Amino acid sequence: MRLLITARRSTATVVGAALLLTAAASGVGLGAGTASAASRTKPLEAIAELSAQRVEVADQVAAAKYGTTSPIDDPAREAAVIADAERQATALGIDPAPVAKIFRDQIEASKIVQRALFAEWDADPSLAPTTKPSLATVRVELNTIGTELVQAIAAAGTTPQAPSCDGQLTAAAVHARHQQSLDTLHYTALLRALPSVCTD
Repeated sequence: MRLLITARRSTATVVGAALLLTAAASGVGLGAGTASAASRTKPLEAIAELSAQRVEVADQVAAAKYGTTSPIDDPAREAAVIADAERQATALGIDPAPVAKIFRDQIEASKIVQRALFAEWDADPSLAPTTKPSLATVRVELNTIGTELVQAIAAAGTTPQAPSCDGQLTAAAVHARHQQSLDTLHYTALLRALPSVCTD
């Protein structure tokens, strides 16, 4: 399920352009589908593509929350998401600490999109979504992506520790951007989602 907010590429693109510098400084460079993580041959591509899917779903989260009492910042929900990712990592036999860092970045990336869309809709209410998805249903989709993301992190093995990780991750992010036709805002958010993937 994807909520189509066709007008977002106007103001949101301008907002995204301003955010791009912040994301670029976070540690992921700018250089040069929905299949399950297990089917991909390049583990960092799997992580980047799933992260791109997650920032796209942030549109639905924003639409579900806008005009309600549900806040963008939800510490209890965020802690639950991270704890679940840590449990899955432990079950897969990998260190949960790096997984928790990646998921914190994923959450912050989602909030970049949500804040930009809220600002756009506040500025021009005619652009606000006319239908409101169920937040519970959207979270089911996020949970599915999250499970695949933990699996992709596990499949990456020692790749995140390799000297070539940064370059490979940059290429994977660019590939995901083109694969999923991300606009500036969502690409900015994707870059914010990825800096913890490669470790020193």
